[in-house]
Amino acid sequence: MHTMIDPELSEKLDEIGAKADKAYHAAETVRRYLFWTGVITAALIILPMIGLVFAIPMFINDYVNPINAAAGTNPTSTTDLLNSLGL
Repeated sequence: MHTMIDPELSEKLDEIGAKADKAYHAAETVRRYLFWTGVITAALIILPMIGLVFAIPMFINDYVNPINAAAGTNPTSTTDLLNSLGL
């Protein structure tokens, strides 16, 4: 037997489908916001940390070399300094 869907039931199904589409689009928007928040956070935290790996040895040299020169010892590179400390 073949029965027709009640018009009221069909209308409710269409309404539920529209709500499901809205919920899906809202979830996708939140997902995109979270993704870009993560990317920006990584860029603002991890990239400066990588830069500090190169900047800190230069700052150490800038402060240690004048002290060594004033003390009458030969200025050394940061690598030599770290090696002498056993690091």
